[in-house]
Amino acid sequence: MTARLIVHQAGPGITVQDRGRPGYLALGLSRGGAADTLALAEGAALLRQSPDCAALEMAGMGGTFEVSEDTRIALTGAPMQAAIDGEGIAWNASHLLPAGARLTIGAARAGVYGYLHLGGGIATPELLGARSAHLAAGLGARIAAGDDLPLGTDKGGDTGLTLPADDRFSGGTIRVVPSLQTGLFPDAEIARFEASEFHRDNRGNRMGVRVVPDGEGFAPEGGLSVLSEVIVPGDIQITGDGTPFVLLAECQTTGGYPRIGAVLPCDLPRVAQAAAGTGLRFRFVSPEDGLAALRRDAEARKALAKTARPLLRDPATIRDLLSYQLISGVTAGADPV
Repeated sequence: MTARLIVHQAGPGITVQDRGRPGYLALGLSRGGAADTLALAEGAALLRQSPDCAALEMAGMGGTFEVSEDTRIALTGAPMQAAIDGEGIAWNASHLLPAGARLTIGAARAGVYGYLHLGGGIATPELLGARSAHLAAGLGARIAAGDDLPLGTDKGGDTGLTLPADDRFSGGTIRVVPSLQTGLFPDAEIARFEASEFHRDNRGNRMGVRVVPDGEGFAPEGGLSVLSEVIVPGDIQITGDGTPFVLLAECQTTGGYPRIGAVLPCDLPRVAQAAAGTGLRFRFVSPEDGLAALRRDAEARKALAKTARPLLRDPATIRDLLSYQLISGVTAGADPV
C-alpha cells in the first residue's frame, strides 16, 4: 500500500515543488521549480535521497499534516516553528514522523519559503516531466486542507540528522553579472546601483520581487523602450518608475524592460528568501568569477550529505570525549578539599 501525506490544514502558499521543467522556454514555459533550490539539496542530503524528489514548499506559513505510515521527514529553508504531537522538533534536520501523529508547522521566523521533505518524495503525477506546480502556467494547484498526496518508495536510512545553519534569510550582498542591456546604463548609474541599499518590497511572489532603492530609481540612456526578448530567473528588470524587479523561478519567458544585470543562480535563494523589508545590496562580478562561484556552489551541494551530523551526539561516539568539560560549572561553588 502506498504511503500517503494527509493535509489537515494548509497555509495559503503551499505547493508541490521539485527542480522544475527545463527545456520549455521556447514554448513559453519557464522552468519553475522550488524558489530556494538549495533547500531542495539540503533536504535530499538529510534524507540521503535524490534532489529530484518533490517536496512541499510553504510560503510564509505551514500547516498540519499526517502520514499513513511511519515516514522519514526533513525540514529545510526558512525556519518555522514545528512540532510532532505538540513536542517541538528542530528545523534544518531530519525526523521520524510516526503514522497517525500530527506534524504542525507554523509561520516563518525568518525568510519566506520553508520545505517539508518526505522519504521517497511526493509522488503526484508528473506534468511535462515534473511534479512542480507552476501556477502562472496553470500547471498544478495550491495544496489545501483535505488533500491526500501519495509518497514514493523510501529506501530508508537514518533520521535525527542536522546540517550546519546557512544564513541566507537575512539579505546581504547579491552577486550579479552584466546582462545584454547593462551597457545601456551610464557608468554613473551602474556605480550608484552598486552603492545603493535596497529593501524587499511587500509586493512579490514566485514570479519575482520588487526591491526598493534608498534613493532615486535607475534609468538607461535613451529611455526604457527595448525589444521584448527572452528573460530568465535572476534577471533584474528596471520597471517604468526606475525600481528594480528581480525575476524568480516562475517568471514569464519574455519581457521588454531593460535589464541592468542578472543575479548568479547560486545567490538567487538569498533573494527569494528575503522577507519584506529585508536589506539587499548588489555587486557586479565578472562572468569568469561568476562561473567559478557556480562551480564552488555545485561542489558544496554535492558534499552536503557529508556535513550532516546527529542532532544529539552519543558520548560513546565522541572520540575526544575527555577533552570536553562535561561537569564544568557543576562544582564551581564547592569548597576546596
